[in-house]
Amino acid sequence: MIADHAVALKPIDVPVALQLAGHPEEKYAALSAALGVSASIVHASVRRLQLAGLLRPESRSVNWLALREFLQHGLRYAFPARPGAPARGVATAYSAPPLADHILSEDVLVWPEMNGSARGRSLTPLLNSASGLPERCPSLYELVALADAIRVGRVRERRLAMDALEARLGPEPRAT
Repeated sequence: MIADHAVALKPIDVPVALQLAGHPEEKYAALSAALGVSASIVHASVRRLQLAGLLRPESRSVNWLALREFLQHGLRYAFPARPGAPARGVATAYSAPPLADHILSEDVLVWPEMNGSARGRSLTPLLNSASGLPERCPSLYELVALADAIRVGRVRERRLAMDALEARLGPEPRAT
């Protein structure tokens, strides 16, 4: 159990929150399959997200205001990304869909993967199993790539990534 006073988000918490934003009723088994991690890792992540206020207490529904604020203003500081050595891998950030169609750059960013189809500078992913996302869960792949664009991009890339995230995550649900 995580003590309330010792909440420290982990990089995996971002993909978990993004998946829950689009699929709040998804069961732990389905979440773990989409993310490529164990259900216990997802459960611990959900607990941290609840304690941090990014998910509503005692549920897995996203606190939209807090999540948007964290993504826009905190993500790149909490989990900074610095492009590394050249590598083969899976395109991410502005080198991946949907931003690759809007940003022309010779600087390709990839999650290292021996069998990846892209070549570029390596970027440490938020999720160790991220390189399998294009096949396992294409919609989550796009969301995590957009999060990477926020982590590593300049102002224009960050703005385009936030716009694309908001378009994919939809409007905040209204109370009825």
